[in-house]
Amino acid sequence: MGIVKATNISKSFGTLEVLKNVSLEVDKGEIVAIIGPSGSGKSTLLRCLNQLEKIDAGVIEIEGVVIAAPDDPQRKAGISPKEVRVACRKMGMVFQNFNLFPHKTALGNVIEAPIIVNKMNKDSAARIGMEQLAKVGLLDKKDAYPSQISGGQKQRVAIARALAMNPDIMLFDEPTSALDPELVGEVLSVIKNLAKERMTMLVVTHEMGFAREVSDRVVFMDEGRILEDARPEKIFENPSHPRIKTFLEKML
Repeated sequence: MGIVKATNISKSFGTLEVLKNVSLEVDKGEIVAIIGPSGSGKSTLLRCLNQLEKIDAGVIEIEGVVIAAPDDPQRKAGISPKEVRVACRKMGMVFQNFNLFPHKTALGNVIEAPIIVNKMNKDSAARIGMEQLAKVGLLDKKDAYPSQISGGQKQRVAIARALAMNPDIMLFDEPTSALDPELVGEVLSVIKNLAKERMTMLVVTHEMGFAREVSDRVVFMDEGRILEDARPEKIFENPSHPRIKTFLEKML
């Protein structure tokens, strides 16, 4: 049974159809890399999974709970807003541009959601926050503000912030694309460590070496559709679709 399941989902912005009948299932402990050209719907897919965007059609289930079914009246009627909130909290999201609060320290950013959303007391939240900052190698920066740390360190704080909510699933939306090349490795190594722990992850990435090395499956998207979903060696060595071959020749 998939821990994340999207069935025939579609999403448009005005007249632009960004996702076209996309289906994807991810099992517990799986690491799935999502690759493809810009504008292919990769980021929108992640945003639909955690309800930052609403789908127009199809069904999304998280850990067996239906959280979206806009064109299925029977299933839609059975969706409880509280269950949707609980399911969405099981997903941590790391964005391309960090989205840290500039007026809060690294620790302040990490403990904000446990205090506000989970109603945790400050001492307990701080304990968890320091554990997570240590996990991403930034405990020594706990009192630093975002303006005082590098892009790679900001992204690692953002990962610690997501982990502080104790998610079952991590969604990464191009976590290294806003970074200078020399800072990419430090962020990827944190994600690789999570992979070793078998954290369920969906990672939208342009880092082909990372996708090949770390993921259990690679999903290739183009023009709002999944063209192939296969083991990394299949995608990189013998892709089924000529579009994938063309894309990889430019990327590798």
